[in-house]
Amino acid sequence: MDFHGTDVRQTALTLLRGGARNADVARKLGVPSGTIGYWKHLDRARRGECPGRHDPPCPRCDGRPLDSAAYSYLLGLYLGDGHISRYSGHRTPNLMITCSDTWAGLMDACERAMRAVFPGNSVCRVRRKGCHNVKVYSMHLHCVFPQHGPGKKHERPIALEPWQRAVVDAHPWDFIRGLIHSDGCRITNWTTRVVAGERKRYEYPRYLFANKSDDIRRLFTDALDLVGVEWTTLSRDGDPFNISVARKASVTLMDAHVGPKY
Repeated sequence: MDFHGTDVRQTALTLLRGGARNADVARKLGVPSGTIGYWKHLDRARRGECPGRHDPPCPRCDGRPLDSAAYSYLLGLYLGDGHISRYSGHRTPNLMITCSDTWAGLMDACERAMRAVFPGNSVCRVRRKGCHNVKVYSMHLHCVFPQHGPGKKHERPIALEPWQRAVVDAHPWDFIRGLIHSDGCRITNWTTRVVAGERKRYEYPRYLFANKSDDIRRLFTDALDLVGVEWTTLSRDGDPFNISVARKASVTLMDAHVGPKY
């Protein structure tokens, strides 16, 4: 049953066809965003523009060129903070990366990577409290991210396909940056030492990466080994969920290729 009048629906379609975002139209008209999305989907389907029926070529199925550096970064983001889902209001699956509003530059980098890996697909940002979900819609997400599956990532095996391994080996720093931007950080630690009878405070930077999946942590440390970064495992309450990079030369190397979130 349609609880919204024809005039409201036509106004929504006019705004959408003019380039307005679903969320903005929903707020303006006081209509649920799911309803706005459904109206948009039906309107595009009637005009032969439904993305579910005319999905752009896939780099795996159709041999379309893949931006390998952007993919390596996006893969790191996906393994950390991303997941693939299909909502009832959309026929097309979506990849969603949750980005904190604190790191506006990271959000921009995520969107650029999505547009580079899926140049012909729809990419959008959905506002949430304190963050945005950056999303891309494609029927070929499972082809490009075969790690997708039921359940949480740390409760099932995570392994790269040979073609993914080749991409990561060719662009390890992009992969490391994606993982740090999702589940990592650069912090400043401090300690005190007694020098000539006087206690002095010393500060030093450190990179940390935390993930419950043994497989994802291993992918991270394998990439660090590949670029010559020394690392150690930090256990908390007996759980080895944290990877630390604290040696000065390795931190300098990470600063040159990754840097703090921004």
